[in-house]
Amino acid sequence: MGRTGGASGGDRHHRPLANALVVSVHTQELMPKSTRRRRTTRFVLWSTLLIGLPLGALALVWLITLPDVARLATSNPTSTALMESRFARAKEEGHVVSRQWVWVPLSRVSPHLLRAVITAEDASFFIHEGFDWEGIKDAALHNLEAGDMKRGGSTITQQLAKNLYLSSERSLFRKAREALITRMLEHRLTKERILELYVNVAEWGRGVYGAEAAARRHFGKSAADLSADEAAWLAAILPSPQRYDPIRKTAALTRRHHRILRWMDRVPTAIHRRIP
Repeated sequence: MGRTGGASGGDRHHRPLANALVVSVHTQELMPKSTRRRRTTRFVLWSTLLIGLPLGALALVWLITLPDVARLATSNPTSTALMESRFARAKEEGHVVSRQWVWVPLSRVSPHLLRAVITAEDASFFIHEGFDWEGIKDAALHNLEAGDMKRGGSTITQQLAKNLYLSSERSLFRKAREALITRMLEHRLTKERILELYVNVAEWGRGVYGAEAAARRHFGKSAADLSADEAAWLAAILPSPQRYDPIRKTAALTRRHHRILRWMDRVPTAIHRRIP
């Protein structure tokens, strides 16, 4: 008897909650579909605004701060991000490094050096549009197998973007800027102008920038007078210009020099025609 009364009391206690749930369900069922659709639309719109506006503002600031590469079509840079970085590091270490840099037009650079640079750094330079996807894939596979990030697969245009405008940090943000600047360079400049810029700002030793200064420093002659053998030596030190010196021929540098010299003869005829 007591248990029956207890159960009845429990039922009476839970009945208001059950009734509220039933009313809520009925309310949802009776709510017009248009009202539910409007609520969903408002939720999606507010979510988009809350997430999209900050991202959009960040993207806008990012685009505004991108360099004006169009002016490079008619004017030469007075300095580069790489030069400034090297100078700052030397100053921090208490060193004084004089900058050797002489700008020359592409017509005053030995065709041997141009072929050597293309052979060593970017064999598909005149074919791709800034990115060598096969090279990137090969570099990624090599890094995956080796467990490091030593090989980058960068094209001449990508290297130019880094030398001119970017820091040496490794981050997704910097890689994204590099990709955008690379695309801008390819869109705004001719291949010949990109090559001219590259051989004039590339680092070829401590404080040595550009083909003319490199030829004078390492071989005592103008860049226009470099032989095929000398050109191959200069191209061989490009990956590590502060480590290698063509005067002090290490075994690794000699092997790279021989490969470049051998491959230079295999540069396609179409590329030969585009080299002054």
